Amino acid sequence: MEAKIALKMQFSACIDTDKFARRPSVSLPFSQKLREQHGHPISCHFQPRRTSNWQKHVALEASGSYRNFPAPILESGSFPPSLDEALILKNKSQEILPYIDGRCVYLVGMMGSGKTTIGKILSEVLGYSFCDSDTLVELAVKGTSVAEIFNLYGEGFFRNKESETLQKLSLTHHMVVSTGGGAVIRPINWKYMAKGISVWLDVPLEALARRISAVGTNSRPLLHHDSGDAYNRTLTRLSNLWKERGDAYANANARVSLEEIAAKLGHRDVTNLTPTVIAIEALLQIEAFLKGENGMDIATL
Repeated sequence: MEAKIALKMQFSACIDTDKFARRPSVSLPFSQKLREQHGHPISCHFQPRRTSNWQKHVALEASGSYRNFPAPILESGSFPPSLDEALILKNKSQEILPYIDGRCVYLVGMMGSGKTTIGKILSEVLGYSFCDSDTLVELAVKGTSVAEIFNLYGEGFFRNKESETLQKLSLTHHMVVSTGGGAVIRPINWKYMAKGISVWLDVPLEALARRISAVGTNSRPLLHHDSGDAYNRTLTRLSNLWKERGDAYANANARVSLEEIAAKLGHRDVTNLTPTVIAIEALLQIEAFLKGENGMDIATL
């Protein structure tokens, strides 16, 4: 069923959904040159990404559970080394996976909030596939980049394609989806995402402005044409976008506040947080949502 749906998505993507059941994790690797190659179809295949080293981490799962740690990790003020982070992440994902029940996980948030990075981590540990809705829109428009779509057809055309993409994704399962920053402004998109679990990555605007201005705004059509100092113009534009979208992000089922994580860990700057720590918090917030949804502790389900 899922394979048939995927073929109707017109993304020129080849999806073998049988691999979902056979393999522990699959992903959707897109070419980094996609944004530089306009007008050419692009084929994508889901392929396993798990390495022998990662398999060693998985084998450690039998040694303990997240619940066996002496104190709530994100409240203790001292986070274990990276190996322990990976183990905690894996254990927590396996603990809540049965209760997610195959539903897609949609990551929402402002541009530059790390949706792709965190999405790929979550897809690995959940054994899901990963996709970026902007990339799927690009594929649907013959490989045309988002920036070019805005230039050639306008934002309205892009938003329509974005909604079509989310509607088709809502018919699938076992996917972690990184959505575009403006996907939240259309109520119909929330209707599609309501079939899964939505997670808001809430990052301070100042941190976003530093991150985006450091790498440039060429690929971000809503920022690229502003004038002035890179950081200040980016912060100003992000502030304006926040006024339009802030309330909409709050519709998500779960919220991951980087400021709150940093405060719990004793960090002054959210840039000190590792993607793994953020992914763990995302799983904890998904767990909190599932508890509320079921009206009881997951451990008692």
